[in-house]
Amino acid sequence: MTRENRFYQKPSPISGVIDSVIKSLGLTGKYNGWQVVAHWPEIVGEHIAKVSRAFRFDDGVLYVAVKDASWRQNLAMELENILAKIRSYPYGRAVKQIRLVSGEKGN
Repeated sequence: MTRENRFYQKPSPISGVIDSVIKSLGLTGKYNGWQVVAHWPEIVGEHIAKVSRAFRFDDGVLYVAVKDASWRQNLAMELENILAKIRSYPYGRAVKQIRLVSGEKGN
C-alpha cells in the first residue's frame, strides 16, 4: 500500500450522510413530514394532485390546499385512505393528521 492510499476511504453516499446529520440534529420527524409535502403528487396520484397541494407540515399535521369547498368535502371523506397511502412510505409515519383548507395556500 502506498503512502497516498493509506488514508483513502471509500466515499459514503450523500443520502446516508444527510440522513445521519438530520437524525443527529433531532429533525427526523420534520424532515420526513416535508418529504410527504415534496412527494404529494406521487403519493396521492394524478387525479387528486390536480385539485390539491400539500404546502405545509408542522408538528405532525400535514396542511393540504384544495381547489374548492366541494373538493375539500370529497377529500375529507377519503382522509383515512389518503393517510394510509402516506403511511405506506417510510417517511409517511411522521404525518399524524391531515388538515384540508380551501383555496391556493402556500404559493
